[in-house]
Amino acid sequence: MRGIDELVTVDDPAWPELKRAVRESSVRVRVLPGDIDEGRRCLLQMQVSARSMLGALVLNTGGLLVDDGWLRVFGGGSRTVSEGRLPSLAQVNRFPTDFDPGWLPATGLVVAHDVVGGVFALNGADPAAAGRPGAPGQMTYFAPDTLEWEAMETGHSGWVAWLLSGRLETFYDGLRWPGWREEAAALAFGQGLSVYPFLWSEEAHADLAATSRRPVPMREVLGVAADFARQAGPSDPGFLGDV
Repeated sequence: MRGIDELVTVDDPAWPELKRAVRESSVRVRVLPGDIDEGRRCLLQMQVSARSMLGALVLNTGGLLVDDGWLRVFGGGSRTVSEGRLPSLAQVNRFPTDFDPGWLPATGLVVAHDVVGGVFALNGADPAAAGRPGAPGQMTYFAPDTLEWEAMETGHSGWVAWLLSGRLETFYDGLRWPGWREEAAALAFGQGLSVYPFLWSEEAHADLAATSRRPVPMREVLGVAADFARQAGPSDPGFLGDV
């Protein structure tokens, strides 16, 4: 096991590369100020170094707000701002309070949520056992319009580059309506959007613009989707993150 100093002090940290990518991206991205102690706690438990993009995020940011907050990428946990406090990667994934060398996230890491209940997760060692597609170490997405996990066929660093490439507009085709940006930007960090008829319904698929939306706790958005997936959908999606 590596100590925190070994994980933090590296010759080629990924943070300068990430800062440059954010600065040069055409995508609207807000870098939240981070909690350095919480970031170091995340880094130590994951045993990844600041050389990785994942390590750079948790050590140097409180998280990223992409597309005016439509997508929340978890980092080291934000300090309190007007919208509240974005939880850390450790909090979302229920890391032990104190470092535990024997602990691993059973199904991988939840690394981001979008405001309509989509979940981006990094696969663990046995995705099939967790009911997720793709290979170990690859990204997956729980789609709120199908209630299924989808393989993304890229690792975490490639996923971050993809987020900043401008391709989210195509990815979310059919899940965004006129005025989505303003509605997302008005939410507190602990809120998501409850959409009715539900995104997985035939009515929403036929005319998303005709749905009604209201802010509710993000926990409720994820809980409703998980309940429907278990009871009437394809399967139990498993852990979707603790917010």
